[in-house]
Amino acid sequence: MEYQAPQDLLANKTILVTGAGSGIGKEIALTYAKHGARVILLGRTVAKLEAVYDEIEALGAPQPAIIPMDLKGATEQHYQDMAETIAGQFGHLDGLVHNAGALGVLGPFHQIGQDMWDEVMQVNVKSQFLMTKHLLPVLKEATAASIIFTSSSVGRQGRAYWGVYAISKFATEGMMQTLASELDGSHVRANCINPGATHTPMRSKAYPAEDADLLKRPADIMPTYLYLMGADSLAVNGQSLNAQ
Repeated sequence: MEYQAPQDLLANKTILVTGAGSGIGKEIALTYAKHGARVILLGRTVAKLEAVYDEIEALGAPQPAIIPMDLKGATEQHYQDMAETIAGQFGHLDGLVHNAGALGVLGPFHQIGQDMWDEVMQVNVKSQFLMTKHLLPVLKEATAASIIFTSSSVGRQGRAYWGVYAISKFATEGMMQTLASELDGSHVRANCINPGATHTPMRSKAYPAEDADLLKRPADIMPTYLYLMGADSLAVNGQSLNAQ
């Protein structure tokens, strides 16, 4: 997408980004901050979140916030408490980007272990369901709010050996569509972004042999993330966009 975002696109907006400590999530957080947003950084590793926090502070952007959370072990109560904290501190939430994800192990269907299935479904599906469920009232307090889910090409067309990851991304597309249909006509919308092949730790785990230098960098795919979070896409709901 060749979208050119105005510099103040996200001024006065509060946006939560999951998996904000590294990779695409870190880039989203920095990009949103550069465009005026107050970013809530959610992730598993506090040291990584603090490093991103410091980078945002150095930009002179609005002061970010940090929520350390391991999606693998979080219970519904954690999401409820988080939603109450955000409501109490900020009053509303203008955006939610579900970026965190687990790849699991790629291999034949009959070798998918139950533990691996549970872990990937927990991180990629259940945590997003619970987080969205409890943040919806806070998102509805905003004048216009955008929820972005992260999809994949294997969540649109199943692929051999992509196992539980592909299945979890089909579930993500279904969750987004269901939610978008329900939110239709309201001032909250939901869409998916498929980042495409991007130079990230998860990508190198999935494709250890490829030449990473030929891949797009997270910064290259940010126009789509800016477009879906800002006012220029207010009419877009229930869509699955490709970042490349």
